[in-house]
Amino acid sequence: VTVDERYRRRLYAFIEKQVFEGRQVFVVCPMIDENEELGTGIKSALEHTEELKKHLPKLHIACVHGKMKPREKDAAMAAFAAGDTDVLVSTTVIEVGVDVPNASLMIVENAERFGLSQLHQLRGRVGRGKYKSYCVLVSDAKGVTSRERLMTMKQFSDVFKIADTDLKLRGPGDFFGSR
Repeated sequence: VTVDERYRRRLYAFIEKQVFEGRQVFVVCPMIDENEELGTGIKSALEHTEELKKHLPKLHIACVHGKMKPREKDAAMAAFAAGDTDVLVSTTVIEVGVDVPNASLMIVENAERFGLSQLHQLRGRVGRGKYKSYCVLVSDAKGVTSRERLMTMKQFSDVFKIADTDLKLRGPGDFFGSR
Protein backbone atom coordinates (compact mmCIF):
# COMPACT_ATOMS: atom_id res chain seq x y z
CA VAL A 1 0.00 0.00 0.00
CA THR A 2 1.20 3.52 -0.75
CA VAL A 3 -0.04 6.42 1.41
CA ASP A 4 0.90 10.02 2.14
CA GLU A 5 1.10 12.06 5.35
CA ARG A 6 -2.68 12.50 5.42
CA TYR A 7 -2.86 8.87 6.60
CA ARG A 8 -0.54 9.37 9.60
CA ARG A 9 -3.26 8.98 12.27
CA ARG A 10 -4.62 5.87 10.59
CA LEU A 11 -1.08 4.52 10.39
CA TYR A 12 -0.61 5.02 14.15
CA ALA A 13 -3.89 3.18 14.75
CA PHE A 14 -2.81 0.34 12.47
CA ILE A 15 0.51 0.00 14.30
CA GLU A 16 -1.37 -0.23 17.61
CA LYS A 17 -3.79 -2.77 16.17
CA GLN A 18 -0.96 -5.01 14.96
CA VAL A 19 0.85 -4.82 18.30
CA PHE A 20 -2.30 -5.40 20.35
CA GLU A 21 -2.88 -8.53 18.22
CA GLY A 22 0.57 -9.71 19.30
CA ARG A 23 2.49 -8.74 16.16
CA GLN A 24 5.55 -6.54 15.74
CA VAL A 25 6.32 -3.64 13.42
CA PHE A 26 9.34 -2.39 11.46
CA VAL A 27 9.55 1.31 10.58
CA VAL A 28 12.36 2.26 8.18
CA CYS A 29 13.62 5.80 7.73
CA PRO A 30 16.02 7.04 5.03
CA MET A 31 18.51 8.64 7.43
CA ILE A 32 19.79 8.49 11.00
CA ASP A 33 19.75 12.18 12.01
CA GLU A 34 17.94 15.21 10.66
CA ASN A 35 19.78 16.85 7.78
CA GLU A 36 18.85 20.48 7.20
CA GLU A 37 20.46 20.42 3.74
CA LEU A 38 17.83 17.94 2.57
CA GLY A 39 14.96 20.13 3.74
CA THR A 40 12.00 19.31 5.93
CA GLY A 41 9.74 16.32 5.74
CA ILE A 42 12.42 13.65 5.55
CA LYS A 43 12.14 11.23 8.45
CA SER A 44 15.23 10.41 10.45
CA ALA A 45 15.33 7.28 12.58
CA LEU A 46 16.25 9.08 15.81
CA GLU A 47 13.62 11.83 15.58
CA HIS A 48 10.92 9.50 14.24
CA THR A 49 11.51 7.13 17.15
CA GLU A 50 10.74 9.99 19.55
CA GLU A 51 7.69 11.00 17.51
CA LEU A 52 6.33 7.44 17.63
CA LYS A 53 6.96 7.20 21.39
CA LYS A 54 4.95 10.39 21.85
CA HIS A 55 2.01 9.17 19.75
CA LEU A 56 2.13 5.51 20.85
CA PRO A 57 3.07 5.69 24.56
CA LYS A 58 1.77 2.21 25.39
CA LEU A 59 4.18 0.53 22.98
CA HIS A 60 7.81 -0.42 23.48
CA ILE A 61 9.68 1.32 20.66
CA ALA A 62 13.41 1.01 19.94
CA CYS A 63 15.78 2.34 17.32
CA VAL A 64 18.67 0.73 15.45
CA HIS A 65 21.01 2.34 12.91
CA GLY A 66 24.41 1.96 11.33
CA LYS A 67 26.25 4.41 13.60
CA MET A 68 25.53 2.31 16.67
CA LYS A 69 28.26 0.14 18.13
CA PRO A 70 27.88 -3.45 16.92
CA ARG A 71 27.08 -4.66 20.44
CA GLU A 72 24.29 -2.06 20.86
CA LYS A 73 22.88 -2.85 17.43
CA ASP A 74 22.94 -6.59 18.11
CA ALA A 75 21.23 -6.08 21.48
CA ALA A 76 18.46 -3.98 19.91
CA MET A 77 17.93 -6.55 17.15
CA ALA A 78 17.94 -9.44 19.66
CA ALA A 79 15.34 -7.67 21.82
CA PHE A 80 13.12 -7.21 18.78
CA ALA A 81 13.59 -10.82 17.66
CA ALA A 82 12.74 -11.99 21.20
CA GLY A 83 9.53 -9.96 21.18
CA ASP A 84 10.66 -7.51 23.87
CA THR A 85 10.26 -4.60 21.44
CA ASP A 86 6.95 -3.87 19.70
CA VAL A 87 8.20 -1.40 17.09
CA LEU A 88 11.72 -1.23 15.69
CA VAL A 89 12.58 2.03 13.96
CA SER A 90 15.67 1.70 11.80
CA THR A 91 17.61 2.70 8.76
CA THR A 92 18.27 0.09 6.08
CA VAL A 93 20.52 -1.90 8.44
CA ILE A 94 17.62 -4.36 8.66
CA GLU A 95 17.44 -4.76 4.87
CA VAL A 96 19.11 -8.18 4.79
CA GLY A 97 19.50 -11.04 7.23
CA VAL A 98 16.78 -10.18 9.72
CA ASP A 99 14.24 -12.92 10.39
CA VAL A 100 11.42 -12.06 12.79
CA PRO A 101 8.42 -14.24 11.87
CA ASN A 102 6.20 -12.29 14.29
CA ALA A 103 6.73 -9.01 12.39
CA SER A 104 3.66 -8.37 10.28
CA LEU A 105 3.97 -4.71 9.32
CA MET A 106 6.72 -2.88 7.46
CA ILE A 107 6.40 0.88 7.15
CA VAL A 108 8.88 2.65 4.88
CA GLU A 109 8.99 6.40 5.47
CA ASN A 110 9.88 8.66 2.51
CA ALA A 111 9.73 5.57 0.31
CA GLU A 112 10.59 7.60 -2.80
CA ARG A 113 14.14 7.95 -1.42
CA PHE A 114 14.84 4.22 -1.68
CA GLY A 115 15.71 2.14 -4.71
CA LEU A 116 13.25 -0.46 -5.91
CA SER A 117 15.57 -3.33 -4.98
CA GLN A 118 15.90 -1.86 -1.47
CA LEU A 119 12.13 -1.57 -1.15
CA HIS A 120 11.76 -5.16 -2.32
CA GLN A 121 14.33 -6.33 0.27
CA LEU A 122 12.65 -4.33 3.03
CA ARG A 123 9.23 -5.68 2.11
CA GLY A 124 10.70 -9.16 2.45
CA ARG A 125 11.37 -8.62 6.16
CA VAL A 126 7.68 -9.22 6.89
CA GLY A 127 5.47 -12.12 5.91
CA ARG A 128 7.93 -14.70 7.21
CA GLY A 129 5.55 -16.14 9.76
CA LYS A 130 2.02 -17.48 9.70
CA TYR A 131 0.42 -14.04 10.02
CA LYS A 132 -0.98 -11.82 7.30
CA SER A 133 1.57 -9.11 6.66
CA TYR A 134 1.55 -5.60 5.24
CA CYS A 135 4.05 -3.20 3.71
CA VAL A 136 3.10 0.48 3.75
CA LEU A 137 5.13 2.89 1.65
CA VAL A 138 4.74 6.44 2.95
CA SER A 139 5.53 9.19 0.46
CA ASP A 140 4.46 12.73 -0.31
CA ALA A 141 6.44 12.73 -3.57
CA LYS A 142 4.53 14.36 -6.39
CA GLY A 143 6.89 13.60 -9.29
CA VAL A 144 5.63 11.28 -12.01
CA THR A 145 8.71 9.04 -11.90
CA SER A 146 8.56 8.74 -8.10
CA ARG A 147 4.88 7.80 -8.23
CA GLU A 148 5.54 5.25 -11.01
CA ARG A 149 8.32 3.65 -8.98
CA LEU A 150 6.10 3.33 -5.93
CA MET A 151 3.25 1.95 -8.03
CA THR A 152 5.69 -0.67 -9.33
CA MET A 153 6.18 -1.88 -5.77
CA LYS A 154 2.44 -1.94 -5.28
CA GLN A 155 1.82 -3.90 -8.48
CA PHE A 156 4.62 -6.46 -8.50
CA SER A 157 6.20 -8.87 -6.06
CA ASP A 158 8.32 -10.57 -8.73
CA VAL A 159 11.85 -9.19 -8.41
CA PHE A 160 12.46 -9.59 -12.16
CA LYS A 161 9.45 -7.43 -13.06
CA ILE A 162 10.55 -4.86 -10.49
CA ALA A 163 14.09 -4.80 -11.93
CA ASP A 164 12.75 -4.56 -15.49
CA THR A 165 10.54 -1.60 -14.57
CA ASP A 166 13.42 0.04 -12.72
CA LEU A 167 15.60 -0.35 -15.82
CA LYS A 168 12.90 1.24 -17.99
CA LEU A 169 12.43 4.15 -15.59
CA ARG A 170 16.07 4.91 -14.75
CA GLY A 171 17.91 3.55 -17.77
CA PRO A 172 20.91 1.22 -17.85
CA GLY A 173 23.45 3.61 -16.32
CA ASP A 174 26.86 4.54 -17.63
CA PHE A 175 29.59 1.91 -17.39
CA PHE A 176 32.54 3.84 -18.81
CA GLY A 177 31.62 7.51 -18.44
CA SER A 178 32.48 9.98 -15.73
CA ARG A 179 29.10 9.61 -13.99
